[in-house]
Amino acid sequence: MTTTTARSQSTITTAPTSAGRSIWRTAAIAGVIAAVATTAIGAVAKAADVPLVAGDMEIQIPMFAVFTLIGAALGAVIATQLQKRNGQPRRAFVITTVVLTALSFLPDITADATTATKLTLIGAHLVAAAVIIPALAARLTASRAA
Repeated sequence: MTTTTARSQSTITTAPTSAGRSIWRTAAIAGVIAAVATTAIGAVAKAADVPLVAGDMEIQIPMFAVFTLIGAALGAVIATQLQKRNGQPRRAFVITTVVLTALSFLPDITADATTATKLTLIGAHLVAAAVIIPALAARLTASRAA
């Protein structure tokens, strides 16, 4: 009787490349989901006769998606850089992005717009952040001690 043991070989890839791809893929997926959600917020607000006007600029419904996707891309840039440079990238990412999300309310709060418009914009920021931040944070791992 002969016993054969099979050994599996695994391919080793460099962490920054595979982690970077994973972060960007996650940002794209989360960004699209968040863009759909924020666009729905804008559409519902418009249907409810919320004036989507700040100053003399009318906020078009597609702008909700565009700026959400830009936010997801910026989140991916921040995540990839923290993954490379920080010993606790997940913690640093969450702190950084929560602070940036809070700062993103300032233009909404100070805008020459109705309260309903301001709340719609802040709500869109919160929804986008609630989708994108946890998705990207989940992709970040602590660096191994050398």
